[in-house]
Amino acid sequence: MTLHGPLAGRTIVVTRPQAQAAPLAEAIVAAGGTPLIFPLLEISPAADPQALAEAAARLGEYSLAVFISPNAADHALPALLARGRWPAALIPAAVGQGTVKFLAERGVPGCIAPTERFDSESLLELPELAVDRVKGKRVAIFRGDGGRELLAETLRERGATVDCITCYRRSGPSNGVVPLMAAWRAGKLDALTVSSSEGLRYLVDLLDTEGRAFLQKTPLFVPHARIAENARALGLNNILLTDAADAGILAGLVAYNWTA
Repeated sequence: MTLHGPLAGRTIVVTRPQAQAAPLAEAIVAAGGTPLIFPLLEISPAADPQALAEAAARLGEYSLAVFISPNAADHALPALLARGRWPAALIPAAVGQGTVKFLAERGVPGCIAPTERFDSESLLELPELAVDRVKGKRVAIFRGDGGRELLAETLRERGATVDCITCYRRSGPSNGVVPLMAAWRAGKLDALTVSSSEGLRYLVDLLDTEGRAFLQKTPLFVPHARIAENARALGLNNILLTDAADAGILAGLVAYNWTA
């Protein structure tokens, strides 16, 4: 472990799902800090695989396939590629650059995605999703259970036929909050990074009065204004809005005045 650097002596909680936690954790180590990996969302396959199987069978009928997250790509691709290579005419799209990288590494190149803000609103601004490009076309959206409906609703308003395929489900931490409470009580938890409003709600629900008091005092680094708004709605106020993705979160951690 690095004993020097801008995050030396700081323990930072990484709350991304287990499969996506390593890059940020490694960046924290490189900056001298100690990551505490505590996923706020546990990811598992969808309860009913039928919708995914049907989408895979008619994959060639779609003009656009949107993957909401790396988890969506991870759970959808085995079924989608089981019948052969990705259709050449099918445009893959993603909300974030992490999903773009994931798809490219698994034989799905040419994915379109926002380059700055990573959300449905930014994806909808891309020319490939304009009215004249999607009207009369069939679009598949691969996603987890629940989530926002903005993307699907807007594409339908633009004249597309949209199939929403749930290929994974999210749940809160199954093993409770013991590691967090132990770190807080020992005075060895300096900040939390949170990239999911849903995950933050799970955390608040799991914490007792003591835990919520700790959370209220702990800097909360979030990479999107919507997560910051939801955090405030949950009664939190020590919120630091960073730039997007892991790089933005790390930059926010490094720039923070830890001695204030």
